[in-house]
Amino acid sequence: MFPEFTLRYARLPDRFFLRFDPVPVKAPRLLAFNRPLAEELGFDTAAFDEKSAAEVFSGNAVPTGAEPLAQAYAGHQFGHFNPRLGDGRAVLLGEVTDREGRLRDLQLKGAGCTPFSRGADGRAPLGPVLREYLISEAMHVLGIPTTRALAAVATGERVFRRVPEPGAVLTRVASSHLRVGTFQYFAARGDEEAIRLLADLAIERHYPELAALPAQTRYLSLVEAVQARQARLVAGWMGLGFIHGVMNTDNTSISGETIDYGPCAFMEAFDPEQVFSSIDEGGRYAYRNQPWIAQWNLARFAETLIPLIDDDADRAVERATEVIQAYPAQYEAEWLAVMRKKLGLVGEEEGDRELAEAFLEAQKAGRADFTLAFRGLSEAVEEDAPGLLERFDSGEALREWLPRWRARLARENADPTTIAARLRGTNPLYIPRNHQVEAALAAAAEGDLTPFETLAEVLATPFEAQPGREAYARPAPAGEAVFRTFCGT
Repeated sequence: MFPEFTLRYARLPDRFFLRFDPVPVKAPRLLAFNRPLAEELGFDTAAFDEKSAAEVFSGNAVPTGAEPLAQAYAGHQFGHFNPRLGDGRAVLLGEVTDREGRLRDLQLKGAGCTPFSRGADGRAPLGPVLREYLISEAMHVLGIPTTRALAAVATGERVFRRVPEPGAVLTRVASSHLRVGTFQYFAARGDEEAIRLLADLAIERHYPELAALPAQTRYLSLVEAVQARQARLVAGWMGLGFIHGVMNTDNTSISGETIDYGPCAFMEAFDPEQVFSSIDEGGRYAYRNQPWIAQWNLARFAETLIPLIDDDADRAVERATEVIQAYPAQYEAEWLAVMRKKLGLVGEEEGDRELAEAFLEAQKAGRADFTLAFRGLSEAVEEDAPGLLERFDSGEALREWLPRWRARLARENADPTTIAARLRGTNPLYIPRNHQVEAALAAAAEGDLTPFETLAEVLATPFEAQPGREAYARPAPAGEAVFRTFCGT
């Protein structure tokens, strides 16, 4: 069933990883299998057998050609550097080449206690596995670069976190699992050769256009390329009201994909200070801080490449600093491009930034749901829409803003019907709302997968109204809102 493995990472020197076979589980049972993604990856889905798939995706059977390993990496966690983290519960099986010729990692998450586990059990509870499955696939459909979920398997065992919970294993697919923390691991050891090997691998896999550049510009160009993708990625998060929750450097992907769906959530009532993570007591990774945390993480990445950027360390620092200092302008441009689309704008005008910010301020003043406020604009292109106004506790700021927005739309050279369709195609109706996700996970823990499967089905077409499923578009009722999420490690 599996496509042929390409063991690119496993052919690096041994210090990049530790060989590790997944620890078998008691009674694997397939809970979810992403058939469209499997076909995209080149799996022989005609030969799919649920029992065999459960064995492989749980780690009980290693597929032919795979060489499982746990990757080494370090990282700043909430600003504090840990020089040795690594895959404490994840095992990279290898890479496969998908039907478009792209190399993709296959990783089992929750595969057992590795040498990097640092005293933990190496397992994953069912809830966080299904949460990552739901949210990563939703992000993909919403157009955000992300790791993907191929399969979820129940282990038939219990794991112990706050309370005993059913265990599970997630099969994660990524363009790669190269992280800022991977580079930091070797920089902390002064291993310049390893940093060069990693940088060349990152270029080979993600930025092949840089390979022909001379060494004196290639590695600084890598910093620029990674920075451009991170600016675009975080702008995409901000446009959805998505809060990652753990923007540590070991969760910052060199490919520009969202990685690690731990204590993440989508905010409802717009609040720039919103935090969901139970461990983010200081609000370091609050919604409004995400763009600037990305810049901080990028600076840490640039530091690891200093020996490659220039033989003169002072000159290397100067050149890298110039790149990092360009980030705010890059991010602002990406954010404004996202906001223009969300407001139905194609052209560019001087006042567009202020128009977008004013709408966000109106949302804040009116305690409006972020997702539904943007979605409701499609109803208000020509005149005030009762449905949109009802989403604001106070509509005064919104009423002042709407005529300015319509005046701007009038200069778009597009008819109202076209603009409304454009808005509906950009602003989702359905997102993974926290209370619905938690309800689905609670039911799954009791053996009922129907709420999970229904929610996954709803989230697969987030821009289209689905009759009979109106509840999935609504914010949490009073008393049901979930404001604390947990990482599951």
